[in-house]
Amino acid sequence: MNENFEKIKIGWFVFSCSEDNTILFTELLNDHWQEWKKIFDFRHVKVLKKNNIYDEFDIAFIEGAIASPEHEEKLKDIRSRSKKVVAVGACAVTGVPASQRNTFTPPQKEAIQFLVDRFGALPEVKKVADVVTVDASVPGCPMNADMFLKAVNALVAELRPELVAQTQ
Repeated sequence: MNENFEKIKIGWFVFSCSEDNTILFTELLNDHWQEWKKIFDFRHVKVLKKNNIYDEFDIAFIEGAIASPEHEEKLKDIRSRSKKVVAVGACAVTGVPASQRNTFTPPQKEAIQFLVDRFGALPEVKKVADVVTVDASVPGCPMNADMFLKAVNALVAELRPELVAQTQ
């Protein structure tokens, strides 16, 4: 493979969720590490490394629902630094199960209001697409591994068509 190309800059970010997608992502690395390390620059993936770079990303993977104003601001900042944003997992794609409190009855909402206030949460939990434009979504809890690989391959084909064979 021609090594004279710029690697695809990857960021993996986690908000309100169980982080099961992060676990699945690391499991996928068992099978794909040899080819992925040649084409991806894992700039910001806290599960993989201690010293992360937060500047610009070709692809930002977002796991989890958006539950606080801080989450909203961070997500908007990530979007501004990223060519593509991929929502991964049920919480990011649909908001559920993290957003279950959105459907609570008025008495249930009243009973938990002190927690919403204490933790500075939004009145309602949001899916990623409620806050920023999403270029691809991978549903499931955890995410569907085959759909994740298809999304990765499609984004590689779009961003660096010459690298497609390396991700197969």
